[in-house]
Amino acid sequence: MTSRSRARAITIATVASAAVLVLSACSGGGDDSPTPSATPVGTTVSQTCAELLPTSALSVYGKTFTLDDDFTPAKGSPAATIAKQRGRVCQFVASDDDAVTITLAVADLPEKSLTNLKDALYDRGGSVPTYRVEGYFALNDGVGRADAFADPYWITTQSTLFTEPGGAQPVVDAVRAVLQPTSSATPAG
Repeated sequence: MTSRSRARAITIATVASAAVLVLSACSGGGDDSPTPSATPVGTTVSQTCAELLPTSALSVYGKTFTLDDDFTPAKGSPAATIAKQRGRVCQFVASDDDAVTITLAVADLPEKSLTNLKDALYDRGGSVPTYRVEGYFALNDGVGRADAFADPYWITTQSTLFTEPGGAQPVVDAVRAVLQPTSSATPAG
């Protein structure tokens, strides 16, 4: 394992672990059990994957995508954390190359959980003001990951297609428009 891939693994583990700890702490999981509380603190995300991210929004990538109905997020990943919090997790696969995917996960979380997640991502760096909500981007080993907070929602998406923050912009914008259809197009501040 190269030092770069070790650093990436440590960063991913740190953010995913922070998310699990933050979410379990908010659920009253302060008992002596060695695992986080199984009680989710999130509210069920009712929108389907097709509603959150219509495949037509992905046409900007020059590929045709289909929804993978059998997708299960990797254990310990942000998407797996979101799934445990009653969130919606989706993966879209390019029809001409099944190695090209876009993973999307959305959670509806309490304010304290969102604040703790935002703080952890802020400390990591990579703020992206163009997401029109508090947002962050990181590129590790050719996989870009964007996190955006359209309160009370945590949106996270990742793909090899996201080589810079603007690469994830179409996904973030499409999902944010569904979750906050009446929000202003002008950033606050």
